[in-house]
Amino acid sequence: MKATEAKLLTFLKKSPQFVIPIYQRTYSWTITECQQLWDDIVRAGARDDVSVHFIGSIVYVEEGLSQVTSHAPLLVIDGQQRLTTLTIVLANLARAVGDDEPVDGFSGRKITNYYLLNPEERGDRRYKLLLTQTDRPSLIALVDGAPAPSDASLRVMENSEFFRKRIEECAGDFGPVCKGLAKLVIVDIALSRDHDNPQLIFESMNSTGKELSQADLIRNFVLMGLEPRLQTELYEQYWHPMERAFGQRAYSSMFDGFMRHYLTVKTGEIPNLGDVYAAFKAYAMSAPVAHEKVEVLVADLNRWALRFCRIALGQEPDRDLREAFHDLRELKVDVAYPFLLELYADYDAGRLTRHDFLQAIRLLEAYVFRRAICAIPTNSLNKTFANLARGVRKERYLESIKAHLLLLRSYRRFPDDVEFRRCFLTRELYLQKVRSYTLRKLENHQRKERVGPEEYTIEHILPQNENLSVAWRESLGQDWQVIHQKWLHTIGNLTLTGYNTEYSDRPFPEKRDMPGGFRESPLRLNAGLGQVEVWNEDAITHRGEQLVEKGVLVWAAPHLSPEVLEEYRATRTREVTYTIDDHHSLVSGKAAALFEAFRREVLELGSCVSEEFLKYYVAYKAETNFVDVYPQASRLRLILNLPFEELDDPENRCANVAGYRLNGEVKVHIAELNELPYVMGLIRQSFERQVGGMEA
Repeated sequence: MKATEAKLLTFLKKSPQFVIPIYQRTYSWTITECQQLWDDIVRAGARDDVSVHFIGSIVYVEEGLSQVTSHAPLLVIDGQQRLTTLTIVLANLARAVGDDEPVDGFSGRKITNYYLLNPEERGDRRYKLLLTQTDRPSLIALVDGAPAPSDASLRVMENSEFFRKRIEECAGDFGPVCKGLAKLVIVDIALSRDHDNPQLIFESMNSTGKELSQADLIRNFVLMGLEPRLQTELYEQYWHPMERAFGQRAYSSMFDGFMRHYLTVKTGEIPNLGDVYAAFKAYAMSAPVAHEKVEVLVADLNRWALRFCRIALGQEPDRDLREAFHDLRELKVDVAYPFLLELYADYDAGRLTRHDFLQAIRLLEAYVFRRAICAIPTNSLNKTFANLARGVRKERYLESIKAHLLLLRSYRRFPDDVEFRRCFLTRELYLQKVRSYTLRKLENHQRKERVGPEEYTIEHILPQNENLSVAWRESLGQDWQVIHQKWLHTIGNLTLTGYNTEYSDRPFPEKRDMPGGFRESPLRLNAGLGQVEVWNEDAITHRGEQLVEKGVLVWAAPHLSPEVLEEYRATRTREVTYTIDDHHSLVSGKAAALFEAFRREVLELGSCVSEEFLKYYVAYKAETNFVDVYPQASRLRLILNLPFEELDDPENRCANVAGYRLNGEVKVHIAELNELPYVMGLIRQSFERQVGGMEA
């Protein structure tokens, strides 16, 4: 390695050509970074007391160690974003300056021939900077002053327009910009292909993960160490098709998530989003992958990525499956993707029929939606879906999924029809994120001519206005305020309409009978409203009950015969069930009264909290145990599940029990009721630490 300080423009002028290797990420700077660079350039150029402005390093690979003396292209390891952005600035500046020369060496022709082109070369060798496949045509078109390609790079074009406007705002005074560019300084770092390890240097320079996404690091890890011919072959055959499938925007925003789901499927563990690269390296180096060729690994990534795009990006060719994926996406349950990917892999392999695949997706949709309506916290869904995948019997695929869902208990349960009906009728649906989805599904159930919710708005039949008109008060009766508050946002009072503005707060008979009113509405949701005389509590609940019954069919619960379900139940590991009666000190005596007050406080921490009596202790869980109670004759011993060093314990009541094979590192005792407020403050820290780290 050899590093020297160099002026950027001199460096560009002497360099034959920079090539961004195919394993590098695409150009990704946003307007934020461009604005910062522009401000730095103009500030440096406007101040005589600033002689240089350092903008970072350019790291590249060359055959020997003498910098930029060879005519061979230089492969950029680090600095692509700065090089590309400055090329965009220079291309726009050259066009704006034209034949003028506001600062010596800055005519349009000199900028182009010194810093953008190798004027005596032809083809790709003509350009000072060649980007990767996605961005290359756009930058070439910009440098040549040609029209942008049809599939132009979004970042290149957006940032070029940004700099064009900034240069235009100079109103012909280009001096500060030219002087600022002339003051830019870099560290020129040349690596020897024979003596330096580009991958290790690359990782060390990007160890914070702030600049590169996890997927970028993975692509570099997979491709960087290969010889150039194989790099190109694998990139063009496998990686670039993945980039095209995602599209430029989704690749930058969703590819990291896909890699996380892929690793969850492959390893059975859910890595943190910031640790995906480390998890992938461990996976790639472990058996049996370590013994496979890189081609096998990249081809496998390609297959799973294309499945993900069909599920998450609407690219499924089968219409029914595509609609099912769309409906599930509206519920925003990303934690279901690993399980869906496994289902899709078995569907591809012929182990899962199309019918059963579709039914499985609809069951997951019903499970998630019913839980949302019944206000069951989502913090356990990641592990629920992980366990669901492990519980599948592939010789009885759909049946085993149904059985698993039916046997879920407590906060992981699949709400039955009774619970669903009760909650759906009274739930303030309008205040939920799923409101448009819900009305669309009810409207389009078993309907081939689909109605799109974007064509309509949600209408409150009974208006939202708290100052109801006399006509509305009379129709509701003397308890009109109570009725308005209770039923306003519920399913019985909501519908879709294209006449929201016209309806306004009109009395119900006018909404019903006006041109385009409910009596004339073609929407199924409005069926029967034309025959209603008075819109009151009875009318709202009657319509609500009708829609709820329809909802029971739309989001149908799984059904299995009692005999089949019992077979699955019997195969589960049988565990001894304990109750409070198995802990005698909690039934009578001093600790009993203390425990009753304690459990009441803990259970009120949140609806996600559950209580489980075990042989030696009582566990309180959100996702997992956050406090365990070990009953003693006259006091309770508590174990809090959080690192001891994170605990805020101003009275120093707690002890560190790390390493004692307990569910936490913190021990504290409570013997008197007046100690409960302080102890609850400690418990709340453990609870909030767990809830804050949960994923929906």
